[in-house]
Amino acid sequence: MAPKGKVGTKGKKQIYEENEATLKFYTRVILGANAIYTALNLLVFYSSSTFWTWFALVFALAVYVGSYRSMTAMAHAVFGEDGSLLDGGIDLNMEQGMAEHLKDVILLTAILQVLSTISSYFWYLWLLVRVYPKLVVRSLSLVVYFPFFMALIDLLINLCLCQAPARAMFLLWVNFLGPWFSAETPGAAPEEVNEKKQRRQERRQMKRF
Repeated sequence: MAPKGKVGTKGKKQIYEENEATLKFYTRVILGANAIYTALNLLVFYSSSTFWTWFALVFALAVYVGSYRSMTAMAHAVFGEDGSLLDGGIDLNMEQGMAEHLKDVILLTAILQVLSTISSYFWYLWLLVRVYPKLVVRSLSLVVYFPFFMALIDLLINLCLCQAPARAMFLLWVNFLGPWFSAETPGAAPEEVNEKKQRRQERRQMKRF
């Protein structure tokens, strides 16, 4: 059992195995999105395909390559001469880590790539992807200008994939509802404390009688 107050750490083997599974999953996501996009544009919508159709494909591939290569570099494992695992690499599933944002970039790009077979205007949503400045070069993405839309895109990813509804609700509260309520009622806490004190005093007085 992990010490109280501290988060349990993963072993090298566990990190290595989870990283391998994560990379395989995102490989399937990338291949699946490109297969759907290419098949539909070659077989179904070939007559209406334009230069921008294939430019979008090249753009998506560049994003995939940049993001995926960064993830593989982070997950690089080191083995000894006897084949024993010396280092499992950086945990790709660590919350609030750089890999978390790389995975969001891949997932969002895959979703928009498939949706763009319906309308190319879906690609404009990619401009709202949330990344940090250090991640721009590695994932070939853009820095977002509006915090509201950054949180909205994160919420959209979670809802569309149906993988983490609890996380989606958490993002909704942290980025939208929580700040709004705290900004509107800054003096609510002291008033509630005073009301509780008054109620306690009234109860004590009633007990005396």
